[in-house]
Parts: sequence; structure tokens; C-alpha cells
Amino acid sequence: MHNVVIIGSGPAGCTAAIYAARANLEPLVLEGAEPGGQLTITTDVENFPGFPEGITGPELVENMKAQAERFGAEFRFGVLEQVDFSARPYTLTVDGATLQARTVIIATGASARWLGLESEQRFRGRGVSACATCDGFFFKNQAIAVVGGGDTALEEATFLTRFASKVTLIHRRDELRGSKVMAERAQRNPKIEFVWNSVVDEVLGDDEKGMTGLRVKNLKTGERTELPVTGLFIAIGHTPNTEPFRGQLELDAGGFIVPRDIVCTSKPGVFVAGDVADSRYRQAISAAGTGCMAALEAEKLLEAEGE
Repeated sequence: MHNVVIIGSGPAGCTAAIYAARANLEPLVLEGAEPGGQLTITTDVENFPGFPEGITGPELVENMKAQAERFGAEFRFGVLEQVDFSARPYTLTVDGATLQARTVIIATGASARWLGLESEQRFRGRGVSACATCDGFFFKNQAIAVVGGGDTALEEATFLTRFASKVTLIHRRDELRGSKVMAERAQRNPKIEFVWNSVVDEVLGDDEKGMTGLRVKNLKTGERTELPVTGLFIAIGHTPNTEPFRGQLELDAGGFIVPRDIVCTSKPGVFVAGDVADSRYRQAISAAGTGCMAALEAEKLLEAEGE
């Protein structure tokens, strides 16, 4: 039996662990299949407060984990298989074993959708990114590309024109899927060019220089051309890690957990933090903030119940 079980070990989960541990709740953190979350594949983090010179993603999440452990949080490797939120205390199945929790904080995050290319994975963090607000700053006065045709791609392409000399938006169809307002804004931007009916065939580059360009395939003609860009931003959406919670909690059409009063859920004693309930901001700092709130709510509930 645990007072607090935190599912996920990214900035939301680690921050929740720090606050819960400082409240002497002895939280258990299930690290999941990707300990540390998306920060572990982020090279430089320059927008997290308190690090004027920046810090790498892995260093930042390791610091958070060490801070939580200092106050008594327990981190355990394990993948959540299923939950039973029908009655408290709640039951969780982790790698075939069961445990019980008086309160649960879900911080399982969301995974960016990738193109599925071997070369894309090779240059992740070395030209290829899935977060314009995280990495756009590193491409000042450079030519870059964005893949996608929805509002996310249009918003990121527009945002990236603040830094890049040119942004090429590559879309597999001949018209945009995004809202009319966003589409018109992007099409009016002189820094944005469009490549229609096309997909990225390969990310080009070498180990020394990193990414140097793209090979793009026209889906109608089959023609392949090379695009000289030093950055590629994948903007085809995120998949929330909510599979174990289907049928247990209220989810929206995209599969994200629907929060109530910021971090509460449709079940008492089950709280949510970070990208698993946030399809809009997806930042380490906003995830950490909701992790703090979730832990405070869990502490408040347990105190009221006399635990």
C-alpha cells in the first residue's frame, strides 16, 4: 500500500515526487518504458528557469530525480500494464505484479509521432526535432523545413520564421488540413514556402556536420529532389500515453486525459500532470508546474482523510 504512486518520471512526475516526498508521503515513482520522458532525447534546454547557460535534457531530468530521491522518493523501473480505478485504494499492475495506492498521479506524457525513417532517428537532436519552441532558437538565419499540414505544423512554421531565414513546409496533400486562419497566416508569410504532394524520403547529412538536407519525394510524379536545409521539424502530432487508462478515465477525442480543475480527473484521488493532459503547451516548465499542483492536491486529500 502506497500513499502516492506517480506514473511517469519526466518533469511532471519528478516534480510531483519532490513535493510529495517533502510532505513525507513516501511516493513511489514508476519510471516507465522511457525513464525521464522526452527530456532524455532533448540535447540543449535553454528555456527552463534557473539555468542561464542552459542544460542538457538528460542532465535536467537526472537533477530532478536526484532531488526527489534526496527527500525520500522511491524510483522503480517498471511498465504499467493496467489499472483498476473502480474503488479506492486503487490497484495497479506493473510488470505482472500488483500494488495498491491511496492516490495516483498520472504523468505518462505524450510521444511525438515520427516519420519512421532510420535517417530521421540518426539525426534526432542533430537537426531533427519535434518541438519548435524548444529548438527553434538554434536555427537562427538557417534554412529549415517543417513536415505536416495541420494547425500544429502551421503554427510551428510561423513561429520558426522568427529565427530561420526560410521555412519550407512539406505536406503530403495539395491542400492544408489546418484552420483557415492559420493557413492564411502561413501563406501570407514571405519566409514560408510550400512543397505539396510530397514526403521526406531521407534525412541527409554526416556524423561530423550533422543534418545537411532532405531528399523529398513527390507522391504524384515519383520525382525525388534534394532540399538544402539544416533543420527538420516534425509536426504531425503527439500520441498521449494513455492506453492503460481507457475505460477508466475520461479521455478526449485525441486520447488525452480530460482534466478537471487543472489536475483532477473523473476519479477521486487520481490526478494528472504534464503532456498526458496537455496537447497545447507541451513544455517542461508547464509539466513541472502541474506536477507540483497534483502533488499538493494529493497531499490535501490524504490529510483530509487522516492518512
